[in-house]
Amino acid sequence: MVLKDIMAISGESGLFKFIAQGKNSIIVEHLETKKRSSAFASAKVSSLEEISIFTEKEDMPLSKVFDLIFEKEKGGPAIDFKSDPGKLKAYLNEVLPEYDKERVYVSDIKKLVHWYNILQQLNLLVKEEPEKAEDKAEEKSEGKGEKKEAKAKKESAPEKKKAAPKKSKAATEKKPSKPKSK
Repeated sequence: MVLKDIMAISGESGLFKFIAQGKNSIIVEHLETKKRSSAFASAKVSSLEEISIFTEKEDMPLSKVFDLIFEKEKGGPAIDFKSDPGKLKAYLNEVLPEYDKERVYVSDIKKLVHWYNILQQLNLLVKEEPEKAEDKAEEKSEGKGEKKEAKAKKESAPEKKKAAPKKSKAATEKKPSKPKSK
């Protein structure tokens, strides 16, 4: 799943899409209501791409957990996030049996399921297309060639004379000379 521009803001319900960077805040758009607002530095903003679920081995990125839910539900919605805590735990255990039962709380499972259902409803659960190894190799070789060309151009270009640093106004003004004492 591509979750780079999807964000959760503490104290706000739902998910937000990153729109632009403001001077002291970021501008976001609520995914469901389409209302734009500012999220200031005092609000805790988390990109879904950075969130992961504790497992017994290593943490699993949220995008992979969404992929597992998507496969289990065959692209349909997940269980309601307002369900009984026992049902929510059992549901996550079906999807991700190795999740850490001590460190993943019911509130975390509720958020996970709620976020999945929002993204599923808005058709934003699109799997990432893995790039072919051939494409990556071609990009790398092209990138090296471009770097060599740029270096060759730089070496063959005549050197420009550097301008002398400008003196400050105070340095250019003449100071009155003091009379010499004998």
